[in-house]
Amino acid sequence: MSAAALAASKKRRLARERERRRLVRLHCYERFAFERGFLLVGGIDEVGRGPLAGPVVAACVVADGPLMLRGLDDSKKVRPELRLELAETIKARAIAWAIGEASVAEIERLNIYHASILAMERAIAALATSPAYLLTDAVRLRSFTGEQLPVIKGDAKCATVAAASIVAKVHRDSLLVELHKAHPQYGFDEHKGYSTPQHIEALNAHGPCEHHRRHFLRVANALALFEFPLPEAT
Repeated sequence: MSAAALAASKKRRLARERERRRLVRLHCYERFAFERGFLLVGGIDEVGRGPLAGPVVAACVVADGPLMLRGLDDSKKVRPELRLELAETIKARAIAWAIGEASVAEIERLNIYHASILAMERAIAALATSPAYLLTDAVRLRSFTGEQLPVIKGDAKCATVAAASIVAKVHRDSLLVELHKAHPQYGFDEHKGYSTPQHIEALNAHGPCEHHRRHFLRVANALALFEFPLPEAT
């Protein structure tokens, strides 16, 4: 083997070892729960708090052991192609997984924080097998009767929460691609409802549709452009 090939082989081996160590660190909270005797550990997370359109979506993933999946991380850090691949692998490996949603109407009625909690509660309720121990991304779910641990930035620190964030992100992205088919003028398939320049331009040109969150400032500003008072009768 040439020197270049040997160097390349060593580089790949070191990269694999770095990834293994990263994944071991990512499982520290799960490992703590398993060592305490909990057999099923769940991670839950939501996506879609910030967008101007579409539902907020939560996922819960239940595991009975480590999810040593190469590339597993907070969904925001994972490239789209790998997210799709990881979501399918997570679903296949997990003991159970489920999705919960809160609609635009519920977001506007409850506010985005409480709608996010509702989506997470629905995800847990939809599980075929419930976890004995739940890791969350910095929120406490009062409806969950087992032991739980809110972890700040849990989607970057807990393997099961990261897995849930990926499953939720892939599901929500697919919903926005479907919305694009009915409302192509907004470009939902590109920005997934987030406040990009493209989306703001489309909002100002066409006004909001029924899938926009009208209490969000950018949407309210665009809506105001299309709500002119009727002239008084003479």
